[in-house]
Amino acid sequence: MSDWNTQVIEEFRANEGRVGGPFEGAPMVLVHHRGRKSGQEMVSPMMYLPHETDDDVVYVIASKGGAPENPGWYHNLVAAGRGEVERGTETYPVTVRELTGDERDQRFGEQARRYPGFAGYAEKTAGIRTIPVLELTRA
Repeated sequence: MSDWNTQVIEEFRANEGRVGGPFEGAPMVLVHHRGRKSGQEMVSPMMYLPHETDDDVVYVIASKGGAPENPGWYHNLVAAGRGEVERGTETYPVTVRELTGDERDQRFGEQARRYPGFAGYAEKTAGIRTIPVLELTRA
């Protein structure tokens, strides 16, 4: 895990799920997943999009800052079909579902509307990959 991720995780836990810097005011979660090759437990901080009416559902975007490949956590979660989420001061198990088609486009579009950096990530990956959106639902 990078020093940057470690700092974000420590700040998240010290401040009941809130972090500053580039994530000031953004909804954040820590996603726990197991490496599909290494078997190692990992934690990845990320922004999320809340469901409109169901507090047990959040959406995470596998943007990897507009890199040409999907992040490792995405592959781990899809392979396992489950993980854990830390949100605020609560940790709970989740099931994982990858969104496709219009459903994916709608969720990604809403996140890009709220946080325009995501639109920039989509521009960087145009013609290379479609940025995945995962639905994480409390198990």
